[in-house]
Amino acid sequence: MASQGYQFDDIDRRIIAALNADGRATNQRIARNLRISPATVGARIRRLEGMNAMRVVAVTDFAALGYKVLLAVGIEVQGRPAEEVGGELAALPEVFAVHLVTGARDLEILVVLHDVEELEGFLLRDIAKIRGIRSLSAGIAADIIKYDFDRAQIT
Repeated sequence: MASQGYQFDDIDRRIIAALNADGRATNQRIARNLRISPATVGARIRRLEGMNAMRVVAVTDFAALGYKVLLAVGIEVQGRPAEEVGGELAALPEVFAVHLVTGARDLEILVVLHDVEELEGFLLRDIAKIRGIRSLSAGIAADIIKYDFDRAQIT
């Protein structure tokens, strides 16, 4: 977990912005654009990663991988801890996000499927075998209006 007392400075923000724009940018290119040394860029990146304040990752497009169905499923848990149920759900390859939530549901999962025909099998075969699920409410995304992977803003 990132240190709560750490204050990002302008150089940190600019390095992160450069990596957001191009995750393949080299330390040398970032350093040249920011007018600092490549060693400083490398040290800052290592420190930010070490504090879990930043990760450099590749993000794929669901459609490019052949997924045509995006599903949000709210799950109510009974008889066992929601964290345990969430762990089993996280192990399913179709599930790409599991959230413990407040409100009417205990968990929310985000799921991708290749087509609607996989939906019945996923819900009745894969989800139904997990003990502790009391009820679920599934919604299929009709369209994706916004998909912005990196919403963490530094101040």
